[in-house]
Amino acid sequence: MLYFISDLHLSPAVPGITALFLDFLASLPGRQASSLYILGDFFNHWVGDDDCTDPYNARIIAALRQAADQGIELNLLHGNRDFLLGQDFATAAGLRLLPDPYVLSVVTWQFVLSHGDILCTDDRDYQDFRAQVRGAAWQGEFLAKPLAERKAIAAALRQRSEAIKAEKRDGADYLMDVNAATVEDFLRDNGYATLIHGHTHRPDRHDHIVDGIHCERWVLADWRQDASRAWGDCLVWDGETLQRKSLQRPLA
Repeated sequence: MLYFISDLHLSPAVPGITALFLDFLASLPGRQASSLYILGDFFNHWVGDDDCTDPYNARIIAALRQAADQGIELNLLHGNRDFLLGQDFATAAGLRLLPDPYVLSVVTWQFVLSHGDILCTDDRDYQDFRAQVRGAAWQGEFLAKPLAERKAIAAALRQRSEAIKAEKRDGADYLMDVNAATVEDFLRDNGYATLIHGHTHRPDRHDHIVDGIHCERWVLADWRQDASRAWGDCLVWDGETLQRKSLQRPLA
């Protein structure tokens, strides 16, 4: 069984989502070749692996390590919120960091996995920012700053990002979704595999005809909570079909 999730945005500020994820992780069948693929924005922010000892982060890492020790293969792609997750985190959590995109070939099918932000090419400002912060020079300079300063910068960037997203929703909502031509090129470049991604927070299944070939694109939901419950979804591949499974947990 293969499981795919994305955009949990875990932090102490969302205890309902945290509890839902821990329940979901504990429910996965171990020692049965089960694999979990986390397609980015697992954490709401990550400012460096020296923050692994933060009590909240350590709790999540311990849960991942327990699942890995029980035989679940854990895999993670970086998102736009947690692209600084590094090998120290991966080793502690017992998971494998994957490149974006990542072609996943199984006996009966082929998938291509991505966080999804690289497909939103109409938003040139974001793509320029993404290229900057994914660069070695920017990351080296940022990681050299004290941990407290990095957290303050991350908080300011998140606040700015939310303000920019609100402006785009009001005037140019298309900037926050994928570009159709970019998706077609992406599918062509990756062997017309079934595409699974997150990022856009627009869960759906899309059909694309590329060079006369039918391709599927599945978009994962972001996980959310309100005063009464937390909810999200995952995709499950059972060796023959890909199905969406709704997840929810009432809040005490």
